[in-house]
Amino acid sequence: MRNNSHIIAHLCLFFACVFWGLMAPLGKDAMTHGFNGIDMVTFRVTGGAVLFWITSFFVPKEHVPKKDLLMFIGAAIFGLVTNQCCYTIGLSITSPINSSIVTTSMPIFAMILAAIILKEPITGKKALGMFLGCAGAIILILTSAAATNSKVGDIRGDLLCLAAQLSFALYLSLFSKLIRRYSVFTVNKWMFTYAVILILPFTFGRVTSIDYTTISMSTWLETGFVVFFGTYISYILMMKGQHVLRPTVVSIYNYVQPIVAVTVSILTGIGVFKLSQALAVILVFLGVWFVTTSKSREDMLKEKGQK
Repeated sequence: MRNNSHIIAHLCLFFACVFWGLMAPLGKDAMTHGFNGIDMVTFRVTGGAVLFWITSFFVPKEHVPKKDLLMFIGAAIFGLVTNQCCYTIGLSITSPINSSIVTTSMPIFAMILAAIILKEPITGKKALGMFLGCAGAIILILTSAAATNSKVGDIRGDLLCLAAQLSFALYLSLFSKLIRRYSVFTVNKWMFTYAVILILPFTFGRVTSIDYTTISMSTWLETGFVVFFGTYISYILMMKGQHVLRPTVVSIYNYVQPIVAVTVSILTGIGVFKLSQALAVILVFLGVWFVTTSKSREDMLKEKGQK
């Protein structure tokens, strides 16, 4: 039974990252042919809220006290509003290849915040990982700064995608206990609801002024994929996998997303993969690997106890 649950968890993580990898080029194409980043953010949070509320009627209900309902507002700000606004708008500016490479840097931000907030020790291995990851990000940003073609990248979009990873790392550091307390459906139902409340007043005028009759069917299908598979299904799959597998195992699946995004982007001509980007990928991947395989404070305490 344990093996079955682990196999299912691995499959959940794999498909979540595949969907996110596909979301980068498909979302980029949709935001090039009819919609912009603000539109896509609105569709993602609104669609996610509707889908999670519908699902909540078919799963066991959980009582959420007022204190936790208020805490979900903070979780929604960092985990959805800032994260999705920065990433989606960043994707609309930069290349899907760059945006997917940047998303793998999240464990490095999580390590830095864990050291500051949770007083996790920074080992030599973690420091090396942070250095390599930062070097990769700098190469990527410099490549975008020198680019004359958006298919290569745009420094503004790269920085926004980096900010999205920092925001999500903050969300995990500050609200990990809260999100573990409830099911994936309860967490996302309330987080997406608050995200809609916070975002819609600023974007409602924009999305209602769109001439939807001019939007092509392919753009609608791409947007539907982003909302249903890239948001609703992926959030469920990722959280299901996280509940079973260790964080170090979960982090390995970070590498699936850019592989899928790079492959699809090159095949469809949406992005261009340069040698400097390949170097950035290697450095970021190595950095993440060093950070996620280094010992945590809990591991060190266990080792001391055994001695």
